[in-house]
Amino acid sequence: MSHRRSLGEIHAAVFLFGLAGLFGKWLIFSPVLIVLGRVFFASLALAFILWISRESLLVASSKTYISLFLLGLLLSVHWIAFFQSIQVSTVAVGLLSFSCYPVLTAFFEPLFFRERLIKINIFFAFLCLLGIFLIIPRFQLEDSIYRGVLWGVLSGLTFAVLTLLNRKLSQQYSSTVIAFFQDLSATLLLIPFIFIISFRINSQDLILLALLGIVCTAGAHTLFIKGMRHIKAQTASIINSLEPVYGIALAYLLLDEAPSLRTILGGIIVLLAAAAATLSSTADRQLRK
Repeated sequence: MSHRRSLGEIHAAVFLFGLAGLFGKWLIFSPVLIVLGRVFFASLALAFILWISRESLLVASSKTYISLFLLGLLLSVHWIAFFQSIQVSTVAVGLLSFSCYPVLTAFFEPLFFRERLIKINIFFAFLCLLGIFLIIPRFQLEDSIYRGVLWGVLSGLTFAVLTLLNRKLSQQYSSTVIAFFQDLSATLLLIPFIFIISFRINSQDLILLALLGIVCTAGAHTLFIKGMRHIKAQTASIINSLEPVYGIALAYLLLDEAPSLRTILGGIIVLLAAAAATLSSTADRQLRK
């Protein structure tokens, strides 16, 4: 029963992660302000969760606080690029081009930690690149799909680096604590932009931002962690690859946004490469233990 419940929690978390992409269409102002609202409400929600669980916020040194602050900057860039990709193109293009991150993570991990490169991951990287090429109809900056893919790949690249840098921190601190500090840092970094970017915000926008930060970020993050208690990391990684599938289905139902056949074919290749790279890296890590 606990295994089934955990599977449900992880699927629910991934569903919410996929839903987050739609906010890039529902909220019509700058991605910088969308991300500011997201991290502000997420940090409040995570602070409440940490207070309820009585988890300590103390870290080893001031150097660790600086590292978390810089990772918050990287998180900001990741989410800004993600929403920019969706706004200039479609939810499908944004989610699928971002989905290259597992391949990038598997490819860059040996460089970050001086581990041996899994040769098959080179093949998966080229396969992922092929999928991305298929998504793009014309390699011209005037083309919205091309610009969307570029922003999506930047989002995937920054997320891959963020994941690798978080690897060491996750050995000492819970992911909830790490997420809280990164969201808080991102909030502090982005607050000055409310005085630079002109915008109008109403009560509906505030509700959407609160849902994005509390439900689709802090809530989804908590559900995913909770589900991991009875689910293998490899299984969770495979389920996580369903994020663009959920997102594209929701965009079709709620935004009447149907992806082209070219986007679907390219996306399938990207997702297959990402899932294979994740399985390959996980299997290699288990063999080294």
